[in-house]
Amino acid sequence: MAQPKLNYVSCPDGGAGHRMAYWEWGDPRATHVVVCVHGLSRQGRDFDTLAQALVQRSAGATRVVCPDVVGRGRSDWLADPQGYQVPLYAADMMAMLAQLNATTLDWVGTSMGGLIGMVVCGQSGLPIPVPVRRLVLNDVGPAIQWEALVRIGAYLGQVVRFDSLQQAADALWASSTTFGPHTPQQWLALSQHMVKPVAEGQPGFTLHYDPAIAVPFGAITQEAATQGEALLWQLYDAIAAQTLLLRGMDSDLLTSATALDMARRGPRARLVEFAGVGHAPTLVALDQIEAVASFLLP
Repeated sequence: MAQPKLNYVSCPDGGAGHRMAYWEWGDPRATHVVVCVHGLSRQGRDFDTLAQALVQRSAGATRVVCPDVVGRGRSDWLADPQGYQVPLYAADMMAMLAQLNATTLDWVGTSMGGLIGMVVCGQSGLPIPVPVRRLVLNDVGPAIQWEALVRIGAYLGQVVRFDSLQQAADALWASSTTFGPHTPQQWLALSQHMVKPVAEGQPGFTLHYDPAIAVPFGAITQEAATQGEALLWQLYDAIAAQTLLLRGMDSDLLTSATALDMARRGPRARLVEFAGVGHAPTLVALDQIEAVASFLLP
């Protein structure tokens, strides 16, 4: 399998600053850029399969950029865990976009990555180098079910150790069965970048992210989440980009009613649902890749 190039961007954070890593697929000279942003506890290599498909289908005319949101993957960890929230994540994305030299920009956001995308696309005053042309929201919207947040919070931030990659993959699957059917090979590929060695020269693996990302997440109350919906709908309704909404038909985070509302208002998202999948589609299955590729590369 081809390998992406690892790049970094320096980002301010009110302190000494931090570096955000991002993975780049395709010709670095390609000016059509698709930015793919992962979910809460994931990282940029989640998009390996989709990125390669987009580069190949475009005959090299498209570059795919997949950041590791700060605190995850190869990116720095923050000194202040309260920074692990969408406003700082969006600011980091703006810093990254400034150095990509894109003339055509598209965005694919899974769960948290979709929320970041709504912030970037729903505010006309942001200093974005070029407007987002097409936006893919993967199983996320302005209204998020509280029960799903409770489910995610039950495992987020736990410090665990694995003896092998396969053991890690098996443990991750236990909390990720909502992603839908995967072959053992597909799941192992998705899992290998979710862990890192415990320490140099020591056996074992641990999760790739800073456990402190759970601190601000755990402080969210049901009342605060409900109040935040109004702002998210305001951002969504202001989106000018053509929008595709993907939904797992068994999703506990994005309800069918919210998805239908998103198809009726704001950018009037085109809705595509996947049977047998919950939160969230991993964009590895061929039908999921086709839905994204045919929207971004018509």
